[in-house]
Amino acid sequence: MSFQFEQQIQTSHSPNHSSHWQPAALPEQSFYYFAYGSCMCPVDLKRTLGENTYPYVIGSATLKDYRLGFYRRSLHRNCGVLDIIPFSNSYVEGVLYNLPWRLSELLDEREEVPRNGYRQEYVDVTSRGKIYQKVRTYVVVDKLPQELAPNDWYFQVVLRGALTCGLSEEYCWQLFNHMYQLQQQQKSYLRQNSLNLTHN
Repeated sequence: MSFQFEQQIQTSHSPNHSSHWQPAALPEQSFYYFAYGSCMCPVDLKRTLGENTYPYVIGSATLKDYRLGFYRRSLHRNCGVLDIIPFSNSYVEGVLYNLPWRLSELLDEREEVPRNGYRQEYVDVTSRGKIYQKVRTYVVVDKLPQELAPNDWYFQVVLRGALTCGLSEEYCWQLFNHMYQLQQQQKSYLRQNSLNLTHN
């Protein structure tokens, strides 16, 4: 055995030898999340999660046999906020994200899961012709008996998310009209109450 060949063997087995092989880095775990309210807006979601969430957007998505409703009063926003409830032959459009698992607890916190505001629910949604199964979303735990109007801030954030992430024009108009009608009904109710108090 030549000296040169022995030297090559010793070098290849030396602990200081830099091998070209490196263990492959494990991909970061992630989860699918269907947003239908203020979380449709990546800018607003960034405010809570602390990083840009737009790169995690897969696209607009549709949830069948559910409908929207403002069945929770947000103490933080002091207005009605969105919920979804099962409803045959209806649908909800929203935004599908593929979020890194490290953001899971922060998302639960935003949705007030520790305080029994919302709870996780797993649904099947369709996005770009593909069905995504066991997608996380959130539903209100203690629902109001009737809908409560959103304030102007929530109205704008929800609509901005819907438009930014490409929900259908028809659905965006439905969403706008739903929120607008609730606000008008609330204003009418408050005016009537004010008149009754004046006359009493």
